[in-house]
This record gives sequence, C-alpha cells and structure tokens, in this order.
Amino acid sequence: MSSWFERMSEGLSRSRQRFVESMNVLLDRGPYLDQSFWDGLEETLILGDIGAETALEIVDHLQDQAARKALPDAYAVLSLLADQIAERFTPGGEEILEGEEGSVVLFVGINGTGKTTTVGKIAKEATDGGRHVLLGSADTFRAAAIEQLEVWADRANVEIVTRKRGSDPASVCYETIERGEAVGADLILIDTAGRLHTSADLMRELEKVVSVVRKRSKLPVYTVLVIDATTGQNGLAQAKEFHKALNLDGLILTKLDGTAKGGIALAVSSELELPIIKIGVGEAIEDLDDFDAHDFSEALIGDFSEQV
Repeated sequence: MSSWFERMSEGLSRSRQRFVESMNVLLDRGPYLDQSFWDGLEETLILGDIGAETALEIVDHLQDQAARKALPDAYAVLSLLADQIAERFTPGGEEILEGEEGSVVLFVGINGTGKTTTVGKIAKEATDGGRHVLLGSADTFRAAAIEQLEVWADRANVEIVTRKRGSDPASVCYETIERGEAVGADLILIDTAGRLHTSADLMRELEKVVSVVRKRSKLPVYTVLVIDATTGQNGLAQAKEFHKALNLDGLILTKLDGTAKGGIALAVSSELELPIIKIGVGEAIEDLDDFDAHDFSEALIGDFSEQV
C-alpha cells in the first residue's frame, strides 16, 4: 500500500466509518438481496452526500448486475460498489497543471476553503518537479492574503506578482501574465479573492477577472474551483453557481480529513461533469495530491470482505 493511499485512507476515515456503520446495521438482519437492502443502500449513499441522482444510478446499476450475474448476497454486491463509484467520476484534467503547452490557472471559491494554501502547495510541488512557476496574488481584499501567498512563494522559491491591498484584481492578473511571458514561466498560478456564490456583484467582478485572463494569455487558461468538503451538499450548490458563471475546468476538494461527507466529491464531479485534479486530506504539504478515482472510492467505503 502506497504512503499516499494510506494518508488518503486515514483522511477519509470518518466518511468510511459512517458508511460501514450504516451498512452493518442494514446487514445485521442478514445479507439478503431484497428491496429493504436496496433501499437501505441508496439511503446510505445519499446520507454520505453522494447525491440522490447519483445514488439512484449506482443502485439501479448494481441491481441489474446482481440479476444478470446471479450474485448470491449483499456482500457480493458491495464488493462491486467501489468500482461503480469510481466509474461515475468525470475523468481528465491532467492538462490543467501538467500540459505540455503550459497553462495559466485561476483558483476560485468562497472564503475559508484553503484556496491560498492550496495554490502555495501546488507551486511547491510543480517547482520541485522542474516547472517554471509564477504566482499572482489577485486576492487584494482579504487581510494577510498577499502575505500568506508570499510565504508560500518563499517556500517554493518562486516569484510572485503582488499589488497593494485594494487594487483591481483584474489588473493584477494582467500584470502577472505579462511578467510570466517576460520570464518564460510555463505555469502561472493566480489566487483570487473568496466570493460568496450568492453575491451577484462579486460574481460579476470575478467573471471580469476570468475574461481578462482568457483574452490576455497566450497560454491555455483554466479556472479551478476549490471546495471545502466539510460543507457537504452546500458545496455542490456553490459549485453549480461558480460553474454557471465561469464555465469551470476542474475541481480541488480540501479538508476531506475533517468530514464524514466525503461522498460530496462524487456528487460535484458527476453532476457537473468536472474532473477532480487534487484532493486535500491533511495540513502537510504532501497531503494535497493527485486524484485517483478508484483509490478514492476504496478509501471512501472500505473493503467489505474485511469490515462486515
């Protein structure tokens, strides 16, 4: 077992424990494939924030599999569950941070998702991997946001473009792209100010920022939403509004170690058809890593051959 899988598995322990406990209650009466089992499985998936629509799709497919393969009991069905969950994540997104052409990546989201820290961790990882990284601090409103990103720039030994607090964020983005072209950066990471998805004015301002970057950049531009997994279904509501306004390209989920609602990762990726490019399962720099759908699914629900 890889150290990354161990970290992810530990981080998702609350989500997994909640799922296993619910299934144990259901299976205590016996591993029968009756309607009570299927209803209970669907309810357990929904309570894990996988989402009603996705949960129904998974259960319907498993029922079909059980009938076609003449599966003997509930344990046989549950052994297929991780694969079914994994198949419903939207694939792709590798080009966002690893494309050969290079890229400009705008990180958006509401306050408190860990956006600035995430940008810093990605900068450090990319620099260590040989990329020429430039940071842009377009969060010109939050106190200490610029200073926080400057600390990460020092850790990663990368240049950062800043302006004084209260400056126009679109101007900061424009200047960052110009500087990136001048120094030959192949990965430009721009941190934006947190926005409440319910504020029309703030979302319009963010649309302006994204528009400026897309028009000015010669490199491919991607917009990535950072979501705090502990918000559960509210995170899905946030994602829908940001996607509607900005036409998102990918997702990063943070704080999966602090929640029993890890299923929200599937709900957002599946319903919005967006790839998850990174997940955060801890505070350390190595706790932000690439997303693997099957590994995640196994860590989310556990191995029922051992746990029930």
